[in-house]
Amino acid sequence: MSKKKPANSGGTIALNKKARHEYHIEERLEAGVQLLGWEVKSLREGKGQITEAYVLFRDGEAFLFNAQITPLNTASTHVIADPTRTRKLLLHAKEIARLMGKVDQAGHTCVPLALYWKKNKVKCEIALVKGKKLYDKRATEKERDWNRQKQRIMREHT
Repeated sequence: MSKKKPANSGGTIALNKKARHEYHIEERLEAGVQLLGWEVKSLREGKGQITEAYVLFRDGEAFLFNAQITPLNTASTHVIADPTRTRKLLLHAKEIARLMGKVDQAGHTCVPLALYWKKNKVKCEIALVKGKKLYDKRATEKERDWNRQKQRIMREHT
């Protein structure tokens, strides 16, 4: 019998918590990411970050800008590694056309929410979002605090 490899911790590589705070999430999509070998090795070590990343559409294709993957010293010795290079997102043409239409017309934006492993592939969860106003952010924070307080009260009385 062959030994099984240890499973990754949850499969999540990087989260964009800032996007959930800054935007109303309208729609979510899963996209593949076109990566180089050294990038995959770095992501296996958990060296990815997408807090400042965004998605742009050019010539009928989707690209992930400003996502940072820090190169490993051991894996990228023979190449000049650019940690913030533009990476192509792999989506169907119909999905790209629909997203492009919504971004152009309705004032939506497309941002990545998470990078994660799906089997042995790296996937990026992208979302069609609309910007929050300042009072929306305050309301969200107030609701979150109230829910925390409710949980504390429930724990104390049981």
